[in-house]
Amino acid sequence: MERIYLDHNATTPVRPEVRDRMLPFLDELFGNPSSAHSFGQEVKVQLEEARQRIADQLGASPAQIVFTSGGTESDNYAIKGTAFAAGKGHIITAMVEHPAVLQTVSWLAKKGFDASYVQVGSSGVVDPDEVKKALRPDTILVSIMHINNEVGTIQPVEEIAAITKEAGVPFHSDAVQSFGKLPTKVDDLGVDLLSVAAHKIYGPKGVGALYIRKGTRIDPLIIGGAQEKRRRSGTENVAGIVAFGEAIVQAEAEREQLYSRLTGLRETLVRGLTDRIPEVFINGDPSKTFPSTVSASVSHVEGESLLLSLDMEGIAVSTGSACSSGSLEPSHVLVSMGIETVLAQGTLRFSMGRGTTRAQIDHLLEVFPPIVERLRRMSPLSANKAC
Repeated sequence: MERIYLDHNATTPVRPEVRDRMLPFLDELFGNPSSAHSFGQEVKVQLEEARQRIADQLGASPAQIVFTSGGTESDNYAIKGTAFAAGKGHIITAMVEHPAVLQTVSWLAKKGFDASYVQVGSSGVVDPDEVKKALRPDTILVSIMHINNEVGTIQPVEEIAAITKEAGVPFHSDAVQSFGKLPTKVDDLGVDLLSVAAHKIYGPKGVGALYIRKGTRIDPLIIGGAQEKRRRSGTENVAGIVAFGEAIVQAEAEREQLYSRLTGLRETLVRGLTDRIPEVFINGDPSKTFPSTVSASVSHVEGESLLLSLDMEGIAVSTGSACSSGSLEPSHVLVSMGIETVLAQGTLRFSMGRGTTRAQIDHLLEVFPPIVERLRRMSPLSANKAC
């Protein structure tokens, strides 16, 4: 049985080119990049080359890139670091953000900072005017993601940045789902802080970066060493960082071609789901959704049952964010979009990637409708269940 992976928003397989690039740093190139001797310096050269590659992709200076352990740390660093530097104040974010942002802002609110959470409509798109209305004289940061990880919604980051710039408020964006998939030049986006991660673009887990615009006031989260210009202490994950640099080069080389191919696959998947299964609803505005992602709510069944049934057929999908896996609560993103709780709990996220083929989507569309029909017959949620 062919195994089909449709959970690329959770993570991606490491590309062979990326794996080959990192292997020497697990063997002969073991030096500490902070060491002055040749073992350390030959590694430091490679680390700085990777920093240059990340910076080039962002249209930034290498000095503005700080390597981290991943997207969650980058988000924490951006938000807590800005808050700690300010000492007090008000933070604005959106209800549809990743838990790495929402829970960080919530944590700060318990420590005495004020927080405002911008609502979204049924499209899942943040209205820039709502951000403008939420601004206060003591606002110290606005944090709005670029692409939503559950629904795939592309947020109007450029428009929000124009508002924050006029107000003189730093703007952070979680670009973990967009880096290497959409253009992310920081000057074009207008952001002051940008979080990125390697494992969403066929790089290894455990490595990410935070872009920090020159002049942005931010305190370090991790201290105890001089690494990363004292902005993030701890010996760098050199193998992961070098692999990250390779991953972004490879991703950029195929970005436009992959976007076009995913657009066709998404159209096939959406049409197949809505044509073959009654009462299935596609979430989000299709004109403002990144084409790798399809969020589909299926009435009268539970998402976990659908996920497990598909897994038994060798098809891997998710019910939402991998970081919220195991939670019994419905997706905060879907609830924020006004989707009823019961329907939200019957939602699956199909996220496609560079290895996804038309044949795989066709197989999914053959296998999935009978699963839905079987589970609906068994479900107490179904009005058509056998008595």
